[in-house]
Amino acid sequence: MTDVFQQLINWLTLGGIYALLALGIAMVFSILGLINFAHGELVTISGYTMVVLVSAGVPWALIIPLSILAAMVAAVLMERVVFRPLRGAPVSGLLLASLALSIVIQNIFLLFVGARPKTIDFPEWTNSNFQIGGVIVQWLDVATWVVTAAVLFAVIVFLKRSVRGLALRAAAEDFEVTRLMGIRANGVIRGAFAVSGLLAGVAAFFFLATASLVSPESGFIPLLNGFIAAVIGGLGSLSGAVLGGFVLAGLQVFFQLVLPDSLLPFTQAITFGVVILVLLVRPNGLMAARSVAVERA
Repeated sequence: MTDVFQQLINWLTLGGIYALLALGIAMVFSILGLINFAHGELVTISGYTMVVLVSAGVPWALIIPLSILAAMVAAVLMERVVFRPLRGAPVSGLLLASLALSIVIQNIFLLFVGARPKTIDFPEWTNSNFQIGGVIVQWLDVATWVVTAAVLFAVIVFLKRSVRGLALRAAAEDFEVTRLMGIRANGVIRGAFAVSGLLAGVAAFFFLATASLVSPESGFIPLLNGFIAAVIGGLGSLSGAVLGGFVLAGLQVFFQLVLPDSLLPFTQAITFGVVILVLLVRPNGLMAARSVAVERA
């Protein structure tokens, strides 16, 4: 039972990170019909921002919001410089552009920073823990739960209560009608990218804190898991993205718990195999969106 509770803690922590990543991906897809393969690079950008600020002696009370801001600014710049000029292009063209952008950003880091991972000196509390019975709980896990819940709640309130949030939801349902009602397309799309950057920046802190390292390829695993979680939940469904994050984390933790040691290296492959089976039954995901706005302004 101790192992079960320990894995339950791991599931909640991992699920929260995946939910943040999947929600950021789904936010952009719901409006533009674009899977942003450069979303993982937002995590990398946030990580390198932490490295620079730590080396400059900036306190973590400022490093965290500044690294999140860096991811938000990078996401908005992606939209303005790369995706806005391609609006109206075929979806395949947008996908290739996002993939090319991901490769370009990785190579920029390789050229100017190097391939060797950089160490991030996270606060001491991220490595401390306490015990409840025989279960060891990391303070980082507790922070992940609290912050993830707070961020998801804030996003829900933003989408349901604010004018800009309502515009985002309306655009996700029918982009063209939203524009006809006087909502500026550029503002809505820019807002979607900004929120996706915020979510990536928050996820970056908790994801990178587990290894305390960042490299030019650090964004690949977050992108992969966030994308798969979004597909499980249903691309274009924001609530489905959150659900997909916890489902994917649950599958990974479950197989870590039940598989024999000889099969543990294949946990990821087995998890993805189960995901394929789920999609064969529910090809549009667990909570498929009623409509996905694929028209571009």
